[in-house]
Amino acid sequence: MSRQPRIGLLGIMQELYDDMIPGITEHQARYAESLAQRLDGVADVHFRRPARNREDVEAMVRELVAGDVDGITIVMLTYGPAMRTVRALMETPVPLLLANIQPERSVTAEWDMADLTYNQGIHGAQDQANALVRIGEPFSVITGDWRSPEFERAFESWARAAQAVSTLKRTRIGLLGYPMNGMGDILYDAPSLLRRFGPMVVAEDLGPVAARIGEVPDSEVDSLLARHGERFEIAGDLPRHRHAYAARFEIALRSLLEDHDYAGFSFHFDSIGGDGRFQQLPLLAASDLMADGYGFAAEGDTNTASLMCAAQTMIGNAHFSEMYAMDWELDSVLISHMGEGNWRIARQDRPIKLIDRPLGIGRLDNPPTPVFSAEPGPATTAALVPLEGEIYRLVVGRGEVLDTPELPKVEMHHFHFRPERGLDAFMDEWLTLGAPHHFVMNLGDHAARWRRLAELLDVECVEI
Repeated sequence: MSRQPRIGLLGIMQELYDDMIPGITEHQARYAESLAQRLDGVADVHFRRPARNREDVEAMVRELVAGDVDGITIVMLTYGPAMRTVRALMETPVPLLLANIQPERSVTAEWDMADLTYNQGIHGAQDQANALVRIGEPFSVITGDWRSPEFERAFESWARAAQAVSTLKRTRIGLLGYPMNGMGDILYDAPSLLRRFGPMVVAEDLGPVAARIGEVPDSEVDSLLARHGERFEIAGDLPRHRHAYAARFEIALRSLLEDHDYAGFSFHFDSIGGDGRFQQLPLLAASDLMADGYGFAAEGDTNTASLMCAAQTMIGNAHFSEMYAMDWELDSVLISHMGEGNWRIARQDRPIKLIDRPLGIGRLDNPPTPVFSAEPGPATTAALVPLEGEIYRLVVGRGEVLDTPELPKVEMHHFHFRPERGLDAFMDEWLTLGAPHHFVMNLGDHAARWRRLAELLDVECVEI
């Protein structure tokens, strides 16, 4: 997972109460500071001072945005008229959260008018939410006891989603070659993707990649082979020259991504195979780069590569794959792909194998391929559906990775995913919604983060 999200805390009150309750500004500032400290384990929360009028709000928002925050959390320290915030929030380029909270958990018989004023943020939150709705600004809401674990978890999900949204706006995806001809569910409109989600897709010629392969020093190849020896159980029949070429390809591809600031990439096997300058498909490179946090999708699918980038930021250890076959005995679907897979999700009690794998696809030499199964337990799938123009749908599925034996003749990653809804109902809805055959998977239940991401992007989200 990437660094902690940087979140600005915009604490709003008004000057009206200063004469009525001397010291109220300092009192509520201490509350905001305590909130920031309470959330320190899940985000880097920045609070400067209370904003008490329009000029304060606009100055504070400018300062927070200049501080490169991933999102802004609005907290009503007292009631504050929402019209004072409208211009600042209309022009804010980062996601917004309205945290509907108050200093104290319970109303008690000991409360006086000062306590009521300290804890009156709820009606300011309503005014603020109304203003945001009326200006058409997407925002999230979390109501809760700010000291509770439930609030902390909800805030973490939102903060990670906000970080993913902000990161996507700076994301570049490298498309190596061309997308697979005739594959409809990966098609998209590049300007629409840029406007709605943020990633810029850049078509890269394959020539520079081929040139970089020839420039890789032998010492770097030897170093990577040594690391592979530590990570994988390397098959005895994998020739060193094939493994060394795969390493050169990986090092060359990594240098291209770094030099051009790509967070993700995609290639189609026919682009690589038909070029004439490559010996193998870079299946091992794709697997290692996913394991290092890059977004990847096969066949030129930049939609899923973009979603992978979001998942790598928002959750971490994202895995690209597709559904291969159904199993009604296990009420599951077999998950696999041609050979690219994030081995960081591999189960801990079995070695990750690196095999010499004959592969007719691409019409090239055998590509060294990682083979593993995923760690059993809860898992979440997510797929991006391009509908028309800037209209997208996010389909999210919950389920579990099953503890099943290896399939000894399947020479690529493979595991069974049992949907929470059951196989038949899950697949019926997945297909009815138009979900594509490529998707992102993360171990654990992360539906809440995907919901927040869709909310902040103003995109339909359907959970199965």
